[in-house]
Amino acid sequence: MNTIVERLIDIRKDVFTDTTIKTLVKGSPNSRYGLVKRAMKSGDVIHLRRGLYALSKKYRRHGINLYEIAQRIYGPSYISFESALSYHGWIPEAVYTITSACSKRTKEVKTPLGLFSYVHIPFDNFFAGVKREESPEGIFFMATPWRALIDYVYFHKKEWAGTQPLIESLRVDPANLEKVDLQILHELGESLKNNRVRKFIESIQKELL
Repeated sequence: MNTIVERLIDIRKDVFTDTTIKTLVKGSPNSRYGLVKRAMKSGDVIHLRRGLYALSKKYRRHGINLYEIAQRIYGPSYISFESALSYHGWIPEAVYTITSACSKRTKEVKTPLGLFSYVHIPFDNFFAGVKREESPEGIFFMATPWRALIDYVYFHKKEWAGTQPLIESLRVDPANLEKVDLQILHELGESLKNNRVRKFIESIQKELL
């Protein structure tokens, strides 16, 4: 077993960075990277992005939360779109690509753990309608269902009015749409100056109030 893997197992780190390695192994940057490179070649360590790695499945102690990984790969970002709707149980389909909204440019990242997609959303208050979530495997930011829907309407340029398009196109359960959060809808309307979004929010408010 590679020395760096042994030390990571000892401190129970399943996901780690170059900074973590620096605290564990003395020597030059080249010597430390040599250890990591050998561990990747043997399959003991998985490369996620520059400076970010994970132990292979056989060495993990806590498991890996892909939502947390998404934010560590590219940020600032939060889980949104169908990924958030699936997480909240608002849509029936399983989602295999982790899709996030981000404040930087849109991009896609392929890793051995899966595909991560990032969509630029120009909100004035980027984290409006987003909540901090915790799990035994990590901490991450997750869009509330209404924030995820508004991100979807904005990015896909949907001219939607009312709840019917949500039920027909996204297969959102009508019972979930009764859980309208007026404060979040108002906050989101103030944070994203977009006519499609404004009209969508207004139509939802009229129908559900």
